[in-house]
Amino acid sequence: MKEIVAETVENLKAGKTILYPTDTIWGLGCDALNPDAIQEVYLLKERPKNKSFIVLVDSVPMLERYIQKIPEVCYDIIDLSAKPTTIIYDNPLQLPDILLAEDGSIGIRVTNDPFCKAVIQRFKKPIVSTSANISGAPNATCFDEIDPKIIKNVDYIAKWRTKEKMITPSAIIKIDSSANIQIIRK
Repeated sequence: MKEIVAETVENLKAGKTILYPTDTIWGLGCDALNPDAIQEVYLLKERPKNKSFIVLVDSVPMLERYIQKIPEVCYDIIDLSAKPTTIIYDNPLQLPDILLAEDGSIGIRVTNDPFCKAVIQRFKKPIVSTSANISGAPNATCFDEIDPKIIKNVDYIAKWRTKEKMITPSAIIKIDSSANIQIIRK
């Protein structure tokens, strides 16, 4: 795994797009602080600009660098969720506008996946994570189901866990700065 992590990080540092296994399903991603790379992910995915992406971080301290005020309930959700859970936050910091939803919010998940965690720790920055499919098409449940167009046009493929079935997208919860909770996806 170490070699694939190192190659993935080198590609992220170079502003490249990546195809990689996450803690939920196969993802398309890039450096979450690089607007040009984010634009490339939009093009690869053929996704409308009004649909934002989520971001993966490796820890709560990294999350705290990118969210102005984290409601207390979020810490419990991060610690106690039985499945990977993406939380949509208000008032992000230091993230490019191209990454944000129309209302200025951002979805971020603290990943527990060993591969993703190792990549982010070595990269020292958050990464974009969106399902590895053409916008509107079904999610790929394994590497072999990823659209050949994506495989052909992505800059780098992290060939790790390519035979595993990965069928569960994350839960998504929106928590505003007043701690109002809205379940987007269970």
